[in-house]
Amino acid sequence: MAEFVWEARGRAGDVKKGVMEAENEAAVQSRLRSQQLNPTKVKLKAKFRFKLPEFGGSVDPKDLVKFIRQFSTMIDAGLPLVQCLDILGAQEPNKFFQAALKDIKSTVEQGATFSDALRRHPKIFNDLFTNLVQAGEVGGILDSILNRLAVYIEKNVKLMRQVRGAMSYPITVMGIMVIVITVLLTFVIPAFENMFAEFGAKDALPGITKVVIAISRNFVSYLPLMVILGIGGAVGFTYFYRAPFGKKIVHRIMLNIPILGPVMRKIAVARFTRTLGTLLASGVPILDALEIVAKTAGNVVVEEGLMYARARISEGKNMAEPLEEIKIFPGMVVQMVAVGEQTGALDTMLSKIADFYEDEVDVAVASMTSMLEPLMMLIIGGVVGTVLVSMYLPIFSLAGAIKSE
Repeated sequence: MAEFVWEARGRAGDVKKGVMEAENEAAVQSRLRSQQLNPTKVKLKAKFRFKLPEFGGSVDPKDLVKFIRQFSTMIDAGLPLVQCLDILGAQEPNKFFQAALKDIKSTVEQGATFSDALRRHPKIFNDLFTNLVQAGEVGGILDSILNRLAVYIEKNVKLMRQVRGAMSYPITVMGIMVIVITVLLTFVIPAFENMFAEFGAKDALPGITKVVIAISRNFVSYLPLMVILGIGGAVGFTYFYRAPFGKKIVHRIMLNIPILGPVMRKIAVARFTRTLGTLLASGVPILDALEIVAKTAGNVVVEEGLMYARARISEGKNMAEPLEEIKIFPGMVVQMVAVGEQTGALDTMLSKIADFYEDEVDVAVASMTSMLEPLMMLIIGGVVGTVLVSMYLPIFSLAGAIKSE
């Protein structure tokens, strides 16, 4: 028997801590849950533990969906849990996932529940996944819960693809613009400057040409300094973003920035409603569900807002009122949540909102791309056009002077 230090939340959201003797972490988690406590941290009590870093530990969402659907089919067919894990673990090509499945099988054989065994691998199975599985175990509907999980993961992958699409286009275009401007200022303009000097026309250049050449000279002279400042700025931003207050500021800006902000808000609504609807439909208590949704929100501002709403609900308030107070979600969403609460079909209403906003995200991303594309092209075209005009004006003047002679 070993000693484990644990932290857990009670039904009212209060944090409790303690030390417990048990055979493994899964046994501690199982015992805490039997005491109506939701464990948030369980670790071996020791003065020093050396742990090698883990490499290559990732599972593609498509592989996870395939595992869930196969597992659900086997459970529905009446195969024992351990046998299902044994079969799926043996045929899994991903070595990291295979090792995790073997460990889960071993833990279940030792007497732990399936959900507690999954909690030993948080890199693969997050809180949402394990809590849904636990709800399925308690309700005896594990196969149905697994199918619902597969649908949720597929929709979440689609949503994340839309997020990457919304972010990648402007970043890619800006990167191309920086490269083009750097090449022009570093190589093209100095070549023209040398040519003008050879023709002896350096002092008779048009004003716009002199300005562009001056910019190029300063750019080339200060390029090493700008590179150093750029690297320093990137490192500084990384540390700033890692700090809780820094991440909160960045996430708030992302929700309110023009063009991108409305898209990010719609993504937040789609993610919140889809996750909460899935949890409630699976029988997870609303307070536990809101805590899980907050942790998986992907935005600190949304997370804090949802935790505030959770605290108000624990005091006896309905959900719509605190959601309106945090001013993150549109009024239509709050009203539909209120209707769902009044009719007793909140999970169904949340799923309908999620379907609507996932379609809205599609439209918003396409609209944002169509707005940014001409704007970016205008900026790039303006910069390149200005450089070309400024460089070719003296050439036309020189050609006219030579022709007149």
